[in-house]
Amino acid sequence: MVSPVTVVKSEGPKLVPFFKATCVYFVLWLPTSSPSWFSALIKCLPIFCLWVFLLAHGFSFLGAHSNARKILAGLIFSALGDAFLIWQEQGYFSHGLLMFAITHILYSSAFGMKPLNLRAGLVIGTISGLCYTLLYPYLAGPFTYLVAVYIALIGFMGWRAIAGVQLANDLWTWTKLSACLGAVLFMVSDLTIAVNKFCFPVPHSRAIIMATYYAAQMLIALSAVECQDADVARKRM
Repeated sequence: MVSPVTVVKSEGPKLVPFFKATCVYFVLWLPTSSPSWFSALIKCLPIFCLWVFLLAHGFSFLGAHSNARKILAGLIFSALGDAFLIWQEQGYFSHGLLMFAITHILYSSAFGMKPLNLRAGLVIGTISGLCYTLLYPYLAGPFTYLVAVYIALIGFMGWRAIAGVQLANDLWTWTKLSACLGAVLFMVSDLTIAVNKFCFPVPHSRAIIMATYYAAQMLIALSAVECQDADVARKRM
């Protein structure tokens, strides 16, 4: 297993643009103003930097590892979802929901179906059911089933990410743990969005939503580079 120190040295410099772009978002805080293409750009900029982060590992790496390609595709749909949500009050919320639904399908495929870990699936399924039960009284029209489908998809994505971490058997790597933490933070971010939009105002909702969202996307992007780091470690042995 690649050590955390190796990870920081090899991947840290490639993430500097992402951290800078995230700081720009929180300093300017433009998405709180009237929707505009410039505010959409500022919101999407950290995700664009994660595209660059994965592309910096080389096209040969992306060509050889389908999970990395799927995560890159998921990040592309995430940026589209972010842009749509800038104009959610103009009727584009469902469009953003669709983009992120596709993102979760891609991430689930990247994480794979092995190990199955039915216990983790049962726990996530129960939590997802409780979340929908909480939201259901506040939903109306198409959102009654759209939110149900979305919760099922993000719950499935969370299950596949969490299933890869088997601490009891030492069958884990830093990238599997990264995917797990990223998926959990993504679920926290989206649950906060749902509660804030459909149920009641959540204090400091935007800060909570965006901080957990950007952290989630960074961790999921990091989970795609395991194969390359393992190859580098083997060459040094």
